[in-house]
Amino acid sequence: MKKIALISGITGQDGAYLAEFLLKKNYIVHGIKRRSSSVNNYRIDDIYEKFYENSKNPSFYLHYGDVTDSLNISELVNKIGPDEIYNLAAQSHVKVSFETPEYTANADGLGVLRFLESIRRYKKKKIKFYQASTSEMFGGSKPPQSETTVFAPKSPYGAAKLYGHWITKIYRESYNIFACSGILFNHESPLRGETFVTKKVVRAAVKYSLDKKEILQIGNLNATRDWGHAKDYVKNMWMMLQKKNADDYVIATNTSYSVKKFIELTYKYLGFNIKWTGKGLNEKGIDLKSGKIIVKVNSKYFRPNEVDNLRGNSNKAKNSLKWKPKINFKHLVKEMIKYELELQTKKNR
Repeated sequence: MKKIALISGITGQDGAYLAEFLLKKNYIVHGIKRRSSSVNNYRIDDIYEKFYENSKNPSFYLHYGDVTDSLNISELVNKIGPDEIYNLAAQSHVKVSFETPEYTANADGLGVLRFLESIRRYKKKKIKFYQASTSEMFGGSKPPQSETTVFAPKSPYGAAKLYGHWITKIYRESYNIFACSGILFNHESPLRGETFVTKKVVRAAVKYSLDKKEILQIGNLNATRDWGHAKDYVKNMWMMLQKKNADDYVIATNTSYSVKKFIELTYKYLGFNIKWTGKGLNEKGIDLKSGKIIVKVNSKYFRPNEVDNLRGNSNKAKNSLKWKPKINFKHLVKEMIKYELELQTKKNR
């Protein structure tokens, strides 16, 4: 019998990579997507076409749903009867969480509870559950951050995710549910959403390389992050659910880079070297070849409460799961640039 997986947030970066990974493992995959007037399926269009539309024995299915709707989540769990549930759905933009704190708490915190309650009430078989926690839960704690580091979130997003993380642990211990949390540090890919800093930097740099007009507007240049590749991280999600006992793991590369370093490397791969002038809100990046300003700091992109330094310690995953990231930082940047160059070139034709 094929295993059945249910993935919330199927249309996102992680959902798309995880669906592809599980289908290659011969799973039947069900994905939950929110109903909206605009179509946002581009990350999974190829998967849907291959494993549903053009398949004699479909193994990929999509369902409308929302983690803020208890009845909907319960009905989907009962209808599908999955062996594994991967909760990747969230309002995942940190700055936006300050503007929509109640919705963020509902989706990122209570959404987890809704899945756990549905699993607790499901009696036909034992369902394994994966919760996508986040390094933002560490907030102001000093790096490197591991499973034993004190949580100190600095945003509604981090706080909501921390509730989801703790309620997963509580249900595991209280009801003997196989429930794991992966504390994911920043993970990127060509499929990253356009509002996230890495995608924003790459897109601006590629556009500048094509017409020499684009100026990158950026927030905190000095924030440092532990950046990995989403493909590596979704594999770890699956590995957690294959263990005999459920546990929580940090997923990270154990290395961090500043936003400024990410910008410098991205432009360098496209043939541009940056000279920095000014300080604080007046800091600018200048293209040494043309003398043009290509990077400007803009206060509107600063968070109300900044998280300065995130760097993970994933030794537990390395030792227990035999996992380590295969795609390094430089390769990640090059892959994102290649994808964006192809995309922008097509648009300009």
